[in-house]
Amino acid sequence: MKLGDAKETNREEGIVERIERFGGQGAGRPTSMRTVVLASLTGTAIEWYDFFLYATAAALVFNQLFFPTFEPLAGTLAAFATYAVGFFFRPVGAIVCGHFGDKIGRKSMLVFTLLVMGGSSALIGLLPTYESIGVLAPILLIALRCLQGFAAGGEWGGAVLLTTEYAPRGRRGLYGGFVAMGVALGLLLSNVVFITFSSLPDEQFFSWGWRVPFLLSIILIGVGLYIRLRILETPVFAEVQETDSEARMPIVDVIRNHPKNLLLAMGMFIGVNAGLYIVYTFMLTYGAEVGISRGVMLTGVLIASIVECFGDPGFAALSDRVGRRTVYLAGAIFTALFVFPMFWLVNTGVPILIYLALAVVLIGLSAQYGTTAAFFTELFSTRVRYSGASLGYQMAAVLGGGFAPLIGTALLAWSGGEAWPIATYMIALTIITIVSVYLSTETFQKDISEERPGEGVSGVAREA
Repeated sequence: MKLGDAKETNREEGIVERIERFGGQGAGRPTSMRTVVLASLTGTAIEWYDFFLYATAAALVFNQLFFPTFEPLAGTLAAFATYAVGFFFRPVGAIVCGHFGDKIGRKSMLVFTLLVMGGSSALIGLLPTYESIGVLAPILLIALRCLQGFAAGGEWGGAVLLTTEYAPRGRRGLYGGFVAMGVALGLLLSNVVFITFSSLPDEQFFSWGWRVPFLLSIILIGVGLYIRLRILETPVFAEVQETDSEARMPIVDVIRNHPKNLLLAMGMFIGVNAGLYIVYTFMLTYGAEVGISRGVMLTGVLIASIVECFGDPGFAALSDRVGRRTVYLAGAIFTALFVFPMFWLVNTGVPILIYLALAVVLIGLSAQYGTTAAFFTELFSTRVRYSGASLGYQMAAVLGGGFAPLIGTALLAWSGGEAWPIATYMIALTIITIVSVYLSTETFQKDISEERPGEGVSGVAREA
């Protein structure tokens, strides 16, 4: 056996040993990668089902129910503004949940965020409208959206680390890609449910039909909790706990020891996040403005989310072989080149071409998003990984996805219904992603467990 192969075998055996020692057979309860992936995939899908429901409702319902005194386009802007407010709380969730996730563990924060997200979504389904309680209705809607944003900010990092810290080197991309797939499944599920109820007559849909998808969160919370409570702490972090070497102030250590990687993570994700929300949320409004039926656009988004369900883990697995930077960069360049053709195809009004446009652009976006989980995990050391990965991701989400539908709608109004300003905006953010990926270093062959007690920064992500 070659020396390199022997070292790799020893590393794989070490991972198995840590799983058995901290969360597996030795604990009297087996924790296999299949169980870990199921817990992350299911819980993430449920949380993002809740989060994306709001986005779809903001595009199609909330302008009429919570802002009825506004002109139609102004009402849509107001609804998207409440949607964007939730994004400002995502970094707050990243900081708070990242802090405790790096101090007391990944699992506890995943249970906490699931309860907050599901509870706030169910309450939205019970919320009185403007017609019933006046201006208090949009105020309560905004408050609940803020809770959703907080929960989303803490969810992603924990779900990602649950899989990637269990996964052996050479498989982190694949398993991290299943977390990304969970987000796509959440979107798919929310769209299927919303399409089902939006087929009701308008009178029924706007009176009670839109509430049912939010109220279903109560059932989904129970399913998610049952699965997540069966998982023990990741072996990598459990080792840190055993040595009492947790970071005292994880977020401070991230800013002090990983400033370059934090900024690069933000830059890498801003383009893909904006692109996803342009496709999944803004395009519903754009379709309505250019005379395309609600059903056609919802179906197009549904098909796009199916493409992402396969694309995320597929491209993530590819990044285990050819590298994170290669896959991410190729996806970003492809996306930038296809933005204008996407709008051209949608503008034809032909359903099959609309479906094709939204599906193809998701190929480029999936190459980026599917790779993000493993890439961001490898940028930070274990003691601050929850905080670093979450903050980089969520700050980009605020600047990218949070403003994208709002800016897209404003540009649509400014241009008199023209698509070119929106396409230009999307390309500009994608260029930031391309530059950030180009400036980053390759990480896919790094060993994320190469830390020793007392080290401030691991060999994985040490910066000059």
